[in-house]
Amino acid sequence: MAAGKYASKLHNANVLILGGTSGIGFAVAEAAYEFGAMVTISGTNQAKIDTKIAEMKSNNSAGDASKLRGYPCDLGEQEKMEGNLKALFDFATNNGERKLDHIVFCAGDAPAIRKLEEVDVVYVQRFSMIRFAAPAVIAKLITLHSYLNSSPSSSITLTSGINTAKPSKGWTVGAGVGGAVEGAARGMAVDLAPIRVNCVSPGAVHTELLDKVGAENLEGMLAMFKDKSMTKTVGRPEDLAEAYLYCMRDRFVTGSVIESNGGGLLA
Repeated sequence: MAAGKYASKLHNANVLILGGTSGIGFAVAEAAYEFGAMVTISGTNQAKIDTKIAEMKSNNSAGDASKLRGYPCDLGEQEKMEGNLKALFDFATNNGERKLDHIVFCAGDAPAIRKLEEVDVVYVQRFSMIRFAAPAVIAKLITLHSYLNSSPSSSITLTSGINTAKPSKGWTVGAGVGGAVEGAARGMAVDLAPIRVNCVSPGAVHTELLDKVGAENLEGMLAMFKDKSMTKTVGRPEDLAEAYLYCMRDRFVTGSVIESNGGGLLA
């Protein structure tokens, strides 16, 4: 059980993590669970949700297993997004009986990067569907149905990325969507006050997504990312989890973008 003035800040808090079955989102879920929070993770695949819940239980045998739950939520279809999100929030709050204290949004897909001459409206819509449209719908549902406690102790944390502030070649659309997410965080901080809304902007992080480039390409890619940082390292999901924990625990931070990138903006 979490104890002490600082360690107990998340104890028994009701936390929902979208994109909580892999990478940074899973690390945030693990961390919140270690601090005694009630954690609901969401992803698109129920089998993966079950596997990740079992992994968290195994990694923290002293934790209260009854505080871990999961629910699938597909954010990839425009027509079903709002209904799927409402079902998720109904589950996470026991149909409104226990409101949420914190929402962490780490969900995302991996559309191929296109040259400007290959960009079309469909591509832009796909790139922004999960990253920007879903958080906007979440804000709507919170406004309509009060799923989140209205208090400075409550928070929503979104996710952008270093390419928003320092785009690589070919990242015009990605940088634009990231900027929209950061702008939405500031707008939501105003519209949903006193609930706090912030955004974490990660640099290069070694997650399962990066492993998909294949072993033959991974070593060179990691070396490139290390060279583009001041720390000469690549971020780990557990490093980034600290940024999200901060956003949940500091009742005085809102409308802010938290950078964690190894000094990548300076390199």
